[in-house]
Amino acid sequence: MQYSIGVEYGLHCLVYLIDIPPDATIGIKELSAFQGISETYLSKIFSKLTKAGIVSSVPGVKGGYKLAKSPEDISFWDVVEAVEGAMPIFQCKNIKDNSYLCNRDEEFAACTKASPCVINMAMLEAEDSMRNVLRNKSLTWLNEELDRVLTPQSRKDTRAYFANSNS
Repeated sequence: MQYSIGVEYGLHCLVYLIDIPPDATIGIKELSAFQGISETYLSKIFSKLTKAGIVSSVPGVKGGYKLAKSPEDISFWDVVEAVEGAMPIFQCKNIKDNSYLCNRDEEFAACTKASPCVINMAMLEAEDSMRNVLRNKSLTWLNEELDRVLTPQSRKDTRAYFANSNS
């Protein structure tokens, strides 16, 4: 299982929305140009982010998007769930119920069907651990990490790009 690139684009674009003034927005045109992707594709991602309450849209010529809540309240998992949906990665099909003995021995079949699938339990535990890690990574954390790993000039240039696109 892989998350779509839409999750990555969503997280990148959301971090750009952190530093804009409270009354400002950034348009899909500017975000897609900066990322080098199609406006149509990014619009679909932002539609999902809007529906999830992560961003809000402002219509009109000077319209665009802004964060709908504070960056520390938007986790990576919020973005994953908005873009990918809430379905578990592992979908147990209970194939244990189709085993040779289940089809031949009523007592074994009854015991097997009454017991939980250990494989499913392990997979759900792993998914839960991953979700918890992603829930503990917020946009604030991402912004701070970018400040730490990118050059100050790079961060300044990115912020200037979006500040100038709102002028």
